[in-house]
Amino acid sequence: QVQLVESGGGLVQAGGSLRLSCAASGRTFSTYVMGWFRQTPGKERELIAGISTGGTTYYVDSVKGRFTISRDNAKNTVYLQMNSLKPEDTAVYYCAANKNGGSVNRPGLYDYWGQGTQVIVSS
Repeated sequence: QVQLVESGGGLVQAGGSLRLSCAASGRTFSTYVMGWFRQTPGKERELIAGISTGGTTYYVDSVKGRFTISRDNAKNTVYLQMNSLKPEDTAVYYCAANKNGGSVNRPGLYDYWGQGTQVIVSS
């Protein structure tokens, strides 16, 4: 079992930045593919960024050039640095882990989830 705890959400003005963190339990964090999803009311949860065990990254087009996913295996933590935030980035952001490997850009492979953290971007 993997437990994930997100932090770092909040309210920010458009153009600002936030950094989300996700701390994972377990001794084998370095073997997990990690991802960040987001969800707004009435919409499906969307994979926006992923990072493989080797550091390969994936970004959905809407966040490319603005968001950066990274991981620190020594701290069992994955980060999402969000810059140039827009009101349309407002959502609940979820950290997710895939213990079974595979491509970082396949949402269906992620099988462990955090509780989510709210990000609100005001215009």
